[in-house]
Amino acid sequence: MKNKIMKVAELFAGVGGFRLGLERSNYEIVWSNQWEPSTKMQHASKVYEARFGKENHSNEDINEVVTRNVEEIPDHDLLVGGFPCQDYSVATTLHNSKGLKGKKGVLWWSIHKILENKKNKPKYLFLENVDRLLKSPAKQRGRDFAVMLQSLNDLGYAVEWRVINAAEYGMPQRRRRVFFIGYHKSTEIYKRLQKSNKTNWLTEEGTIANAFPVAKTNSIQELELKGDLVEITNNFNKNGKLSPFQNTGLLIKGKVYTTKTEPNYDGKKTVLADVLQNGEVTPEFFIDEKDKEKWEYLKGAKTIERKSPDGFVYKYSEGGMIYPDALDNASRTIITGEGGKSPSRFKHVIVSDRGLRRLTPIELERLNMFPDNHTKLEGITDTKRAFFMGNALVVGVIEKIGEELYKQINQFEYA
Repeated sequence: MKNKIMKVAELFAGVGGFRLGLERSNYEIVWSNQWEPSTKMQHASKVYEARFGKENHSNEDINEVVTRNVEEIPDHDLLVGGFPCQDYSVATTLHNSKGLKGKKGVLWWSIHKILENKKNKPKYLFLENVDRLLKSPAKQRGRDFAVMLQSLNDLGYAVEWRVINAAEYGMPQRRRRVFFIGYHKSTEIYKRLQKSNKTNWLTEEGTIANAFPVAKTNSIQELELKGDLVEITNNFNKNGKLSPFQNTGLLIKGKVYTTKTEPNYDGKKTVLADVLQNGEVTPEFFIDEKDKEKWEYLKGAKTIERKSPDGFVYKYSEGGMIYPDALDNASRTIITGEGGKSPSRFKHVIVSDRGLRRLTPIELERLNMFPDNHTKLEGITDTKRAFFMGNALVVGVIEKIGEELYKQINQFEYA
């Protein structure tokens, strides 16, 4: 039964990064959901529908869908999603990070409800988040990830994960995210994983290791997740200064195996210069002469006096940034505030033959390996398009992992 089409449900779909990556292999999206709770106008969902059609697309709060009836979601082989990461985001300090208890972090439990209550559970999971998840929150490093792992363990899944920086594998943006794949205990891959040498799985045999090779390592730490979800929430790594979770690892039957790996890649590298539009850039992207001093100040090294909420005065220092951005390297991470004319420390600025300028929406799309003008739609501003790309993932990472997962499934499940 070779080359079976794999049915996919895509949660937190945004403008469709997972879909773009997966549809290049034998995956078919049978249902998708995108809902932004904080806005009246559902811009991302509109872009998604414009690109992929309205059929089987839900623009409703996923919590309401799963609370009402999970069987409204069609049966699928693979559940995917970059679940909202605002609560773990580098945009807030780790100390203030709300983690699973945060408003958006709670959306993890929507995934959990589908896996718990669906009569025909998906056999595979493919999820993405910010790498901070592995060490959140500050007072119980790694607790949130431990809760997720144990909840998947309770539901009969094994999980492998890796923090991947897209640029370290030749892609155009330095964007570091944690990707994890789940295998239900009914699958052949789960059985292979159970019998495997865990170091070999993480560095040679596993899905992610085949998609994104790493240098061989012999160092592996083991730990056992003990207690139910409430006990883990209350007690996991209490006051631990470091998270026990390294950038690579797996969980099976309550046991965690984790190690630090280094990328092993010597192929072609795409740099910022490779994605630039030539001669097609309109005047609003160029830096106004009167704003140049402000840009230079924000990008430069400085020490600022600040006051904490309890009145404590302290000095906050930040180093200088490369300004303008280097064209001979992969770009810095795109953030959601990338759009708009106002000077900013974090927006990209490049030198062009017509002077200093910001990046265009097409260039931002290219940095995430989206098709040109994927987010262009009547009523969608350039600032909103930049916001989408700050929230998106690098499609090439999804494509490579999806391709390898499909190979593994096709080789061992349907051989």
